[in-house]
Amino acid sequence: MGVDRKGGNSIAPDESLLELAELSATAGGLVVGEGIQKLEAPVAATFIGSGKAKAFAGECKEREVDTVIFDEELSPAQSRNLEKIFDCKILDRTSLILDIFAQRARTREGKFQVELAQLQHLLPRLTRYWSHLSRQKGGIGMRGDGETQLETDRRRIQVRIEKITMELDTVRRQRETQRQGRQRSLWPLASIVGYTNAGKSTMLNRLTGASVLVEDKLFATLDPTTRRLRLPSNQNVLVSDTVGFIRKLPHRLVEAFKATLEEVVCADLLIHVVDISHPQALEQIEAVNSVLEELNAQGKPTLMVFNKVDRLSRQSAPHWHHERYPNAVSISATQGIGIDALLVELGNSLRPCRDFLILKVPHEDSAVMARLHSVGEVVECDYDGPVASIKARVPPHFRSEFQRFIEG
Repeated sequence: MGVDRKGGNSIAPDESLLELAELSATAGGLVVGEGIQKLEAPVAATFIGSGKAKAFAGECKEREVDTVIFDEELSPAQSRNLEKIFDCKILDRTSLILDIFAQRARTREGKFQVELAQLQHLLPRLTRYWSHLSRQKGGIGMRGDGETQLETDRRRIQVRIEKITMELDTVRRQRETQRQGRQRSLWPLASIVGYTNAGKSTMLNRLTGASVLVEDKLFATLDPTTRRLRLPSNQNVLVSDTVGFIRKLPHRLVEAFKATLEEVVCADLLIHVVDISHPQALEQIEAVNSVLEELNAQGKPTLMVFNKVDRLSRQSAPHWHHERYPNAVSISATQGIGIDALLVELGNSLRPCRDFLILKVPHEDSAVMARLHSVGEVVECDYDGPVASIKARVPPHFRSEFQRFIEG
């Protein structure tokens, strides 16, 4: 179910419901129908109009529907009212995404992050599970079993939230220690970001030989993976895959996954992967940029990578991406198309992470020459004269090794 807000929709309602249907299929549901109502703004009590809700409820009863999913986040009161009208389970977009995350989380950290988001979503909605006791009011002499059970559940959830938050703080400190360990090697970190199902994990597997799970589903992977990649320019770079983004990504999910998404914040370069074959590719780019802004990661050096070019025909190929992103690379991660160009552009984008040195090396010091070729990128060599003149780019932590040969 969705609402077509007059002049207020950033994307077409039918496109948003199509994505909601894909999310439902990913969660294991079978979609049998959809409904949209045109409104100035969602109704406070029932999200859609009460008359429209009753009409949709009749259709759901005929089709034996057991779950109705709304494309926006519902308030606790809206959920309760809609459950009475539809007489079946009511979910909103946030609940659906949380359910998918719960299915997909594999690591202890990922499970903690999902559980935290679920409990934070559940806490204000507890009252609907005790609606059969709603007539018992609070106050002196009126404290019934329903309220006692409700308060007990609330306390249990709050205690669990505090415990998980402490566990995630420990995870955050461990990740910080890991990052410091990587920083000692001074290899730059490139973090892959993009809309869910854009092909990020497929690209990581293609580049590094990793074995990250790949499925044609939304949110196929949640847990981050970091692998080393050696570029043609002899530069080592750490490439990190992250959870996919999506429109209307619940804020509490961003908060819960802060420990994971800090990889994005600390990255030297963002590799923004886009499914260029998707009709809403431009809107997906904007959605990813919106989440990056929420993470305070906007403005970082970014390499745009347009994936799935093998699915495009000449007639359907878009033109805006070349105009807006002239330095972007077009690839097909599954077919291996454009990977060499991507590696070259990745090296160019990471050049600022290297020191440019002009060295004077005696001809007899052949070991120094070999070392330069093994750890850096030799740009130019001139062997005329008593010493060799070499221009090279090397990682900053190797500068001291060649300090005595640096000219000037």
